[in-house]
Amino acid sequence: MRRITRIATVGIASAALALSATACGGKKSSDASSSSSSSETKNAGAAIAYDVGGRGDQSFNDAAYAGLEKAAKDLKVKTAEAEPTEGESEADKVQRLTELARKGNNPVIGVGFSYAPAIEKVAKKFPNTTFGIIDDTSKTGTNIANLVFNEEQGSYLAGVAAAKASKTGTVGFIGGVEVPLIKKFQAGFEQGVKDTNPNAKVLSAYLTQPPDFSGFAKPDLGKATAKGQLDGGADVIYAAAGLAGSGAIEAASTAGKWAIGVDSDQYNQPGLAKYKDHILTSVTKDVSLAVYDLIKSVKDGKPEAGEVRYGLDKNGVGLAESNPQYKSMTDITAAVEKAKADIIAKKITVKTAP
Repeated sequence: MRRITRIATVGIASAALALSATACGGKKSSDASSSSSSSETKNAGAAIAYDVGGRGDQSFNDAAYAGLEKAAKDLKVKTAEAEPTEGESEADKVQRLTELARKGNNPVIGVGFSYAPAIEKVAKKFPNTTFGIIDDTSKTGTNIANLVFNEEQGSYLAGVAAAKASKTGTVGFIGGVEVPLIKKFQAGFEQGVKDTNPNAKVLSAYLTQPPDFSGFAKPDLGKATAKGQLDGGADVIYAAAGLAGSGAIEAASTAGKWAIGVDSDQYNQPGLAKYKDHILTSVTKDVSLAVYDLIKSVKDGKPEAGEVRYGLDKNGVGLAESNPQYKSMTDITAAVEKAKADIIAKKITVKTAP
């Protein structure tokens, strides 16, 4: 089902409610293609453009929204949001970012590496606007902040936990789309598993191949893939697959096995509440902090630019401890804490590719 594109500017008192919706495919702006720095207006607030799956994915996009929401509350800034559309082109992304910038939003943040080419183009048209791109360093500029994470480090900790929690010695990894970013998750996870239990088996699978990025938005496919791994003996499933990861969590829960969430602390996500008892932990990446920090830097008159990296040393990635069952497994938590300390101390170097 095609998601509705929305671009909404909201006040602090109604950040979660006042949304201006347009028809499927997005509202076309008659003068978007001719926008330039001369059309930039006084700062209207901060804006984010969501990745595949949109807000409500219980994962990556929702983490970005949490940062926007916090900025609205703490910094008293207005906010705007824009949703993706199914099967959209780069031109659609360019138009979305252009419209957000043309309305005076600053910063404008693209959630996900797929926005990189569009941000490179639009940032040149609006030199007085700061653009943020999450999970990409390939496109740079004086007004572009590259917000990136050491996902492999958090995933290594997940591998340690999975290997310790597994009773069968077989665990599963599911990636949404086989791209370098998601391979970082796979590499760290597999290394953590093998370093903890050299005899363990890791079943790894990807839902789609680029340029098809729908693997981040197909819960049913995530569920089916997880079921296949469970049938193959896996008793812990780690999915780095956006909205599709919710399907993997459902499959693991239904089978009475463990799931490991990603990006957000999925144990606390309302949409996954019925499966929470089987979410052992989640690999968190503090996308919300990165979004908030960038918005604050602009508001303070000192906008971030260039690479801004978040790793274990800054608690930018890590493992959630919300599930009481996880916290009670002292052998697992002790092994995870030791691995974390060793990574920070550079005693362990985590691979970024399988």
